[in-house]
Amino acid sequence: MQICLITPPSPFLLDERVFMSLGILKVGASLRLADHSVDHLDLSGVSNCEETVKKYLSEASAGCRFALTATTPQMPAAVRVAAVLSNAGFKTILGGPHVTLVNAARRKPDASTRSLAAWDTLVRDFDVLVAGDGEQAIHQAITMSRGLVDADNPASPLWLTSKGFTDSPWPDRRLVDVESYHYSIEGERALHLVAQLGCPFGCGFCGGRSSSMLRRIRLRDTANVVAEIEHLYLAYGVRGFMLNDDELNVNKECVPLMNAIAALADRHGVEFRLRGFVKSELFTDEQAAAMYRAGFRWLLCGFEGGHARILRNINKRATVEDNSRMMGIARRHGLKVKALMSVGHPGESEETVLAVRDWLIHERVDDFDVTVITTYPGTPYFDEAVEVGSGVWRYTIHGDHLYMEDADFTRDAQYYKGVPGSYKSFVWTDYLSQRRLVELRDRVENEVRAALGIPFNPTGSSVRYEASMGQLPGYVLRSAAN
Repeated sequence: MQICLITPPSPFLLDERVFMSLGILKVGASLRLADHSVDHLDLSGVSNCEETVKKYLSEASAGCRFALTATTPQMPAAVRVAAVLSNAGFKTILGGPHVTLVNAARRKPDASTRSLAAWDTLVRDFDVLVAGDGEQAIHQAITMSRGLVDADNPASPLWLTSKGFTDSPWPDRRLVDVESYHYSIEGERALHLVAQLGCPFGCGFCGGRSSSMLRRIRLRDTANVVAEIEHLYLAYGVRGFMLNDDELNVNKECVPLMNAIAALADRHGVEFRLRGFVKSELFTDEQAAAMYRAGFRWLLCGFEGGHARILRNINKRATVEDNSRMMGIARRHGLKVKALMSVGHPGESEETVLAVRDWLIHERVDDFDVTVITTYPGTPYFDEAVEVGSGVWRYTIHGDHLYMEDADFTRDAQYYKGVPGSYKSFVWTDYLSQRRLVELRDRVENEVRAALGIPFNPTGSSVRYEASMGQLPGYVLRSAAN
């Protein structure tokens, strides 16, 4: 069967050609194992994506099946692409994080009306929906005309176990133009990979807390992870690797994995440079030393807040003291830390926002982000909120409130973060309006960068990829034969 996989554009990003979408490339690898013919339309950075799809359709076979992946911010673009396909008489399959999150929210016994409405919009716009991991589910989805394939269930034969994760093929990066993606770590060109799936924690702002796929940890064998790193080094000549696992040190085999990566580098006589995420309260000197040996020089940590009230309301399970301790461990071992912070949580006030500023300056972080949170389907903030007015919802924890606007996520582009200076807040609290939240966020960023001498990230380097009606450039269309 001819199958075309589609990655929608992500216009909310400053530069869309940084990290390729690996999930759909794993689906492509699974389809190829079953002897299907696979194309991939990578619309990342393509401004006229509908015209690009129309050009592909002019040469597609009548029985071609189309499968899209989408995060929540990508949904408006995915819906537009699906409309082009539907108008041409083709069936559409949608998988990925957004479907999984909405499905998990709507099947809860106490599902809110807006969770149900979010599901109804997906049924309206797509023929077949896939929730959960897609490696096995895609084989069922391509045989259906309508309906749901629910792989987000550990009891299902479609569920991806740790063994299945290890045994499944790596993402088929031949389906993208790897050279058109650009990311570096400490001057080394880098590619990214995923060694573990799932995060067991319950942060209120985080998606997937009701989804088994996103909540349950699945691990690959250390040897399998190291083999993929070696493949990327040999096939693409890269010595930089971004490990996109939710929290590397949730894995009890973190230190052995780091030691194995270091041994691989020694075997090839090179130095790797790595980057990844850790959980602050779980971080140890042993982990830090092993990470440095493996090639880590930077770590990312979602500290999120600088005030005990906010960390409690987030359900972060880490204290301000835990976060400061993690910074000390990193410094002892020569590791720089990028602090990931957010504002707009239940009970947020001027005091709690400025506590973010004070903590960042006191700890003299090496780099940081500060974002205004957005309440997406699949987060406790969204799923557990109650309607308190027309189009206004309220989430409550420990007596503190967070208010949010209603939205149709398939039509409205509510972005995780935007260009500095043009942020918009879709939430507010009893103490801070939407406008005041943005003002304080901007103040924190400006004052921390001034105090620590951290330059602003460039905003003018975004690259756009234009695909004309007359051709489909190689960086847009890739087939498995390449």
